[in-house]
Amino acid sequence: MSTAKKRNKRPVILITNDDGIMAPGIRNLVEAVKDIGKIVVVAPDKPQSGMGHAITIGQPLRLQKMHLFEGVEAWSCTGTPVDCVKLAVDKVLHRKPDLCLSGINHGANHSINVIYSGTMSAAVEAAIESIPSAGFSLLDFSIEADFEGARQYARTVVEKMLSTPLDKHTVLNVNIPSCQASLLKGIKVCRQAYAKYEEDFIERKDPHGRDYYWLTGEFVNFDKGKDTDVWALNNNYVSVVPVQFDLTNYTLKNKLKRWEK
Repeated sequence: MSTAKKRNKRPVILITNDDGIMAPGIRNLVEAVKDIGKIVVVAPDKPQSGMGHAITIGQPLRLQKMHLFEGVEAWSCTGTPVDCVKLAVDKVLHRKPDLCLSGINHGANHSINVIYSGTMSAAVEAAIESIPSAGFSLLDFSIEADFEGARQYARTVVEKMLSTPLDKHTVLNVNIPSCQASLLKGIKVCRQAYAKYEEDFIERKDPHGRDYYWLTGEFVNFDKGKDTDVWALNNNYVSVVPVQFDLTNYTLKNKLKRWEK
């Protein structure tokens, strides 16, 4: 293929999420980028928030063709977000897409949330498969959230990813503040803040007198740095954190080398 033809070839973009294929967030993501490339959607048939990198083992997975997005091939999957990526590559696309996008999630995936997030795990799975990816999250859990700013910045990030030579294992965690689009100040490339939930379990009894527990908690930021995703979002910037699936602590690895002696 000639250089000119390669340049003019439309990229294949896989879109998935963890809120389910019917969620407003994924529709907004499709609308934001559908003219940029050939879009294929494979997403869970029901909400899968907090699933992390779970995969389905021991029971069958099913795909169902959906007609939800005009001019866009779409499938619902009975599995997890990670299952969706795996099935999309192997059984729907029969190839690796040029890009994988996950979201737009209803709710934050900054700081420690990246560990639990089905949205980000789908993006990480794509990167494991050598597909550059990005997960997008809007800091608004409402089903009626305003996605205008999220759509604008999702498109901007995707355009930059396609125009920038990126490692095939690239994963970007993109979070958008919940505010009017006109109040967004731009993009900040950040590090992940050290912040977590101080969790508690509310104990109650069901109608049969049996104990059950309801997880609750308060988000606490222990990181006062101004180069973090939490700081950026609190100051109306869109945070972009490059993440990776290699969890090796290289500093500690070097220290522990003495154990080999």
